[in-house]
Amino acid sequence: MVCEKAHKHQKSQINKIMAKLVVGNLKMNLLSVVERERYLNLFRKEIEKKEFSRTEVCLCPPIIHLEVFKKELGEKIAIGAQNIFWEREGSFTGEISVAMVKNFGAEYVILGHSERRKYFGENNKTVNLKIQSALKTGMKPIACVGETIEEKKRNQTMMVITRQLKESLFEVNRTKAENITIAYEPVWAVGSDQVPTSNDIMSAKILIRKVLIELFEKKYAEEVRIIYGGSVSTQTVKETCLDPAMDGVLIGRESLTPYEFLKITEIINRPVAF
Repeated sequence: MVCEKAHKHQKSQINKIMAKLVVGNLKMNLLSVVERERYLNLFRKEIEKKEFSRTEVCLCPPIIHLEVFKKELGEKIAIGAQNIFWEREGSFTGEISVAMVKNFGAEYVILGHSERRKYFGENNKTVNLKIQSALKTGMKPIACVGETIEEKKRNQTMMVITRQLKESLFEVNRTKAENITIAYEPVWAVGSDQVPTSNDIMSAKILIRKVLIELFEKKYAEEVRIIYGGSVSTQTVKETCLDPAMDGVLIGRESLTPYEFLKITEIINRPVAF
């Protein structure tokens, strides 16, 4: 009980200073109970003596592992889901509702990821429905935006990001803005070991903030965290997060190795030297 109260106090203090957010997207991995237990054992070992006073850590496992992750790691970190359906319940075979993931321990949910758009036909309209549903249920959506390589070559990056934001956040109540995180995740950088320059990431961040101000007004828009995703590693975190002053990162491949994931978190958590 004391540990839980301390954790809650620490989280409240973190939120007060607009902590960096480090999200691990485990994607469709951990195929068995054995793999899951090996991962959790390694993660517990690595995080046991760590304390991230300036950083909030979130892991998003496959939905089948959600409850166990919450039970095993929930006192140390936040737990998130990788996707939801926008209806609360009903005859939607194979879908997972926001109420389900929340009731089984999820606090965050990744929405509009480029892989969902590419393989499952998701678009800005469906992302908007999911964001609305998540916010209504008290969840914190991490909404992904970003351009493909073709769009980048045609110099359409800014146009694509603007459209994705405006359509995905259509009619979202500005008073809910503090619960939203925007992940700038260039599609061409995901799993490719290619990353944009710090200047390009900073330009995207400035544009995202500008669009958010148009949608929510400055007071509310400034409460939205803007993070970067796409081939984030210990080697690229300075260029992709620290130099462009991003509010955190969305990590894919490296999140499957607890040591590497938490090493990235440690780098981000370090005080900024002036």
